[in-house]
This record gives sequence, C-alpha cells and structure tokens, in this order.
Amino acid sequence: MAKDKIVLAYSGGLDTSVILAWLKETYDAEIIAFTADIGQKDELDGLEEKALRTGASKVYIDDLRDEFARDFIFPMFQAGALYEGQYLLGTSIARPLIAKRMVEIARAEGATAIAHGATGKGNDQVRFELAAAALAPEISVIAPWRLESFREQFPGRAEMIAYAEKHGIPVQATASKPYSTDRNLLHISFESGMLEDPWFDASADSCKDMYVLSVSPEDAPDTPEYLELEFEQGNCVALNGKKMTPLEVMDTLNELGGKHGIGRVDMVENRFVGMKSRGVYETPGGTILFHAHRKMESLTMDRDVMHLRDSLISKYSTLVYNGFWFAPERLALQALVTESQKNVTGTVRIKLYKGNIIAAGVKSPVSLYNPDIATMEADPTQAYNQSDATGFIHLNALRLKVGSGVEQSKQK
Repeated sequence: MAKDKIVLAYSGGLDTSVILAWLKETYDAEIIAFTADIGQKDELDGLEEKALRTGASKVYIDDLRDEFARDFIFPMFQAGALYEGQYLLGTSIARPLIAKRMVEIARAEGATAIAHGATGKGNDQVRFELAAAALAPEISVIAPWRLESFREQFPGRAEMIAYAEKHGIPVQATASKPYSTDRNLLHISFESGMLEDPWFDASADSCKDMYVLSVSPEDAPDTPEYLELEFEQGNCVALNGKKMTPLEVMDTLNELGGKHGIGRVDMVENRFVGMKSRGVYETPGGTILFHAHRKMESLTMDRDVMHLRDSLISKYSTLVYNGFWFAPERLALQALVTESQKNVTGTVRIKLYKGNIIAAGVKSPVSLYNPDIATMEADPTQAYNQSDATGFIHLNALRLKVGSGVEQSKQK
C-alpha cells in the first residue's frame, strides 16, 4: 500500500530540516520538500542534496522570481500598499505565492497534506493556510509548532539540534547571528534575538554586519546618482531608457538602492495574531519603486480617483499582511486599482543620495498638470476665472455658518 504524501515548505534551516524528519517518522509518510526561489540568492545552495539526505523522497526547487515580481509585487505597488505607514510587505506578499505553488505540487503528486514550519505566534501560519484554504480546501495542513506533542518534544533549540545529530540531519546551527532573517526579491527582514528589545539601536556601528542588501546611509557615496523610471499603466517598464521585465527592474533597483543606503526601516508592528513585534527591514528597490510610482501618480491620476484609492490603502495593506491575498475583497480592490492606473504613464527622474530619494522631475504624455491654468500669472486660456472662487467658497462655507449659528444660540 502506497504511503501518504506530504508537501513541506522547506528552507533547509534547523526548524524545517527537523520537521521534515519528524513528519516522515510521525506520519509514516513520503515527504516532498518544496523550496520557492523568490530571490534568496546563495541561501539556496545545496538545498536539494540536504533535503534528500534528511529524508525527502523528492525535492522541488522552483524559480518563481518572474511570477513573484510580475503578479505579486507589481500589482501590490500599483495599490500603494504600505502597512502601518512603514512596512512594504516584503514577507507578507511572498507567502501566497509559496502556498499557491505548494498546493499545485500537492495536487500533481497526489499529496493529502501540506506542511510548514511557521510558529503559532506569527503571521506566516495564517498567510500560508488562508491561501491554501482559498485555493485547495480539500488539502489538509499540518503545522507542527501548533501541535502540543511537537512542542513537548522540542521545547528549545538544544533539543532540535540533538534530534538532528541523532538522525544524521546535516544542519549547521550556531549562535553567531542572534536574530532570524527572511529574504526574497523584495526585501530582507530581521527579527528576534537582540532585536526583541525595542530600545536596542539596530543602526549602531556594531550592527553593520547584520545588513545584507544595503550600506548604511553614512557609508553611501558622497556623490548623488540620478535615475529615470518609465511607467506604463502604473508599472515600471524601463530604467534609464532600457526596457526591463519586472524581475530585472527589481534586481536593478535593489542594487542601486542598496548602494545608496536606501530602504531601511525599523518598526514595531501589530501582528494579526494580536501581539506587537519589532522588525528591521531592508527594502532598497521597493522603496525606490514606491516613491517613484507615487510621483508618477501625482501628475497623471485624477484627484478623486487618487483620493478614493488612497482611502483603501490601509484596507488593502491589511489584507495582504493578514494573508487574504486570494480573498474576494482583495481581488475586488485590485480591479479598482487596475482601473485607477490606466493613465499612470510617463517618466520620473529621481536623485539617490545617502538614504534619500529626492524628486528631480516628472513628465507624461497624459499629464493632468496644465501650467497655463496653474500659473500665478494671467491665464492665457481663460479656463479658470478667479472670481468664480467667491461663489465656490460661499457654498462650502454655508454649513459651517449654519452650524456656528446653532452653537452660538446654545450659549445664550
């Protein structure tokens, strides 16, 4: 009789390596390890061999970078998504893509379940499982960290290391980096360890070696660098006149932004599960794209369309953060966003300098800015009659005058 199959989201670290062996032992199942290449670079080296040596029957390492940039990062940036005013959602937006591919593999392999190594305290468990529920409700999910038996067996890292040694699992676990990281094409995050103290200064010289994608602003070049981004319908399609795919845009912007110390964020955020957590993020390319996109919109988006879209940014960002990427309300919002972007076309010029993104010009063939109307000099088109503003102000002041009169009568 054939064994059941379980598809595991596998990173090759201590947790998922132990979980792979534990799942195989506990469920007497065939474990298929899956790793999504979404821009982790050298973190993927040797993963297939490691997974097979740990007990996986099969390993998928799928290059999803193009899909990640095109179908997840770019639509999210069209929406102007920014969680709690600071976080560009680098980890959040990657999880639905990983879950999507996991359930595709599960169906192709005839697996009955998928599994992940997210803890019961974090957001990722919710993101993985809500995506799976939306895409493949017939497939069950195994979350070992939420199982009491697993937590009793592994109350700490020492027990996990001992288990790995006993089972011949090739894992290197050291205390040289007292924090955890998560890297992809959009960002890298740092949390836990010394970062759990919100008074700890992550920008100090002693922390310089922690950062991966960017130099500190103090160490950035003393000479600014100019960059032109071309947009078509809200998507960046070229840099400095060179046509690029979304993936190429992200790779190039990451390099340029990192060189100039752009995109570092240190914040305390509100997790979906209810607690606050402190995270440090590097998002060099995403930060440039976010600011340039906003600049392009300022010239080309209708005022009320922009204000309507902006009123939905908090809602959209929260949906992404909380794992509702495949929910009908996010899809409905995305349809509105897509419509709002149809004229966001043109070129933005910016200056990169020591952690700053400085506006240096914007132009568009569909610009809504008319210098003849906006000028402080005489309007040659006579499209705007300043005298008309008198009635405009009177009408808008009417309710304020009525309300004030009521308040004054109450005081008599």
